[in-house]
Amino acid sequence: MDNQNQFPNQQPHQQQQPYFQPHYVQGPPPSKPDNHLAWAILSTIFCCLPLGIVSIVYSSKVDGLYNAGDYAGAFNAASKAQSYALWGTIIGFICILCGICAGGL
Repeated sequence: MDNQNQFPNQQPHQQQQPYFQPHYVQGPPPSKPDNHLAWAILSTIFCCLPLGIVSIVYSSKVDGLYNAGDYAGAFNAASKAQSYALWGTIIGFICILCGICAGGL
């Protein structure tokens, strides 16, 4: 029996073209973001311990991610380190002001 008689609607096999990946030209890497480590440490010591520790963890990831070529991850970690240090500082100052207003200091 002929294959054409068995499957009359089947198209003849066509050879596919080989897949080529496009070649991307890479420019120079972006400048390394600030890891905000000093601010994270000061925020941990003087203001808010939990948020300061989280800020230190994210700031310690920045250099490793950047050196591994994960620039987006490095910028994301730097942004999170800055945010946690900022919120830790704000909360710390609010707690200090509340303590002063309450007469505790």
